[in-house]
Amino acid sequence: MPSSDRSHLTSPELEPSAQEEHEPRSAEGENLHETLPYEHARRPVDLPTVRRFRVTVVEGPSAGLVWESTADVCSIGSHPLNDLAVDDSTVSRFHCEVRLSSRGPQVKDLNSTNGVIVDGVQVAEGYLRGGSLLRLGRVVLRFDFSAESNRLQLSEHTRFGSLVGTSVAMRACFALLERAAARDVTVLLEGETGTGKSQAAQAVHQASARRDKPFIVVDCGAIPSNLLESELFGHEKGAFTGAMVRRAGAFEEAHGGTVFLDEIGELPAELQPKLLRVLETREIRRVGSNTYQPVDIRLIAATHRDLRAEVNAGRFRSDLFFRLAVLRIPQPSLRQRPEDLPLLVGQLLTSLGADPERTPALRTPEFIARLQHAAWPGNVRELRNYLERCLVFEDALALSEEEARPGGTVEVDPSQPYADQRRRVVDDFERRYLRALLDKHQGKVAQAAVTAGMDRVHLYRLLRRHGIKP
Repeated sequence: MPSSDRSHLTSPELEPSAQEEHEPRSAEGENLHETLPYEHARRPVDLPTVRRFRVTVVEGPSAGLVWESTADVCSIGSHPLNDLAVDDSTVSRFHCEVRLSSRGPQVKDLNSTNGVIVDGVQVAEGYLRGGSLLRLGRVVLRFDFSAESNRLQLSEHTRFGSLVGTSVAMRACFALLERAAARDVTVLLEGETGTGKSQAAQAVHQASARRDKPFIVVDCGAIPSNLLESELFGHEKGAFTGAMVRRAGAFEEAHGGTVFLDEIGELPAELQPKLLRVLETREIRRVGSNTYQPVDIRLIAATHRDLRAEVNAGRFRSDLFFRLAVLRIPQPSLRQRPEDLPLLVGQLLTSLGADPERTPALRTPEFIARLQHAAWPGNVRELRNYLERCLVFEDALALSEEEARPGGTVEVDPSQPYADQRRRVVDDFERRYLRALLDKHQGKVAQAAVTAGMDRVHLYRLLRRHGIKP
């Protein structure tokens, strides 16, 4: 994401004027803290810092170019809207991303054509050290730490809508959501499945000046592509077989309000230019109509995919990506914020109607500590399902093998035969993929088979093998 779009993430110092801007306000200038769903009890402003870094081009046509961080992430590629744009044909449009995490600096390959080689070793994801050399095609970059640090901008609140969290990751997310609510910009919510992207979208709408207008949700991955155009844009009577009456689409229905496009990465290629026109002109044309009509909508999109990698693969238009990514807000995974587990468990148990007197085993420090060391590949959604199972038996059930595994990855034992270890890894992938696939399609196997690109009989066979019920 370009640094100009990310200037809101961090600030060297929060001067009084910057603190004033941090207060979200509606279009009419009212203070949204007084009227909207933020938690009123504020936390002290204890702004942590993140060490700055720089990336220098040491080989290639841009040799000598230096990029200095103002946030904790740097996107690198040949497209001019990257943080560090490198004009070379062997560098992909979105080649890689360098990010500072709690475990140190990391580089992630964004499905580039020529890959990322760190200190002579090709990696999909890898850790960096000061002085590490990154080869991207013919271009070589050097990563170095800077002496200065940036202050992270965090929200003073521990709640935004139905989302809760006291961790740095969530308070940084809340700060961006608050800014999104105060401005009528297009927002792209990114994150793993189950991280609460739908709740974040609804909370942004409720905290915005459009809160009294419609909030329309369209799941781009759950609607067959031949019906999605009509769902979005509407159709005229007789536009196609079965179109007995004129129908308004989501953009018309949401006039004055917000359209939330979930799983935007699944949007068919033929509809992407039509969505781009909506974002550029705020006009739509019903299927079967020859005229355009204006719509007043705010668009929020969400995806579990990295759309930059989808652009590299030719599956997503780069111009549409930049129209959607005016403000990109990553939703932290549960693994990134284990300190939020006590608050989350309490909220989820309350929402499930749990009586504290009948469920003491689900509130002990030992139980919470066990949850904090689990993987939770399905994030908060999976945690909720687990707690619901526990409530059925009014006891702390044992975690499944997948839930209990730290870090969410299969540990391999090189002392065991290759075939056995490979089978374990494949089985783990299949279980996680199948559960996520069924969750995406609400257990509808026929739709899931189409998305997976496999025969329905084969999908049933895989489900039976892993003991998964649709």
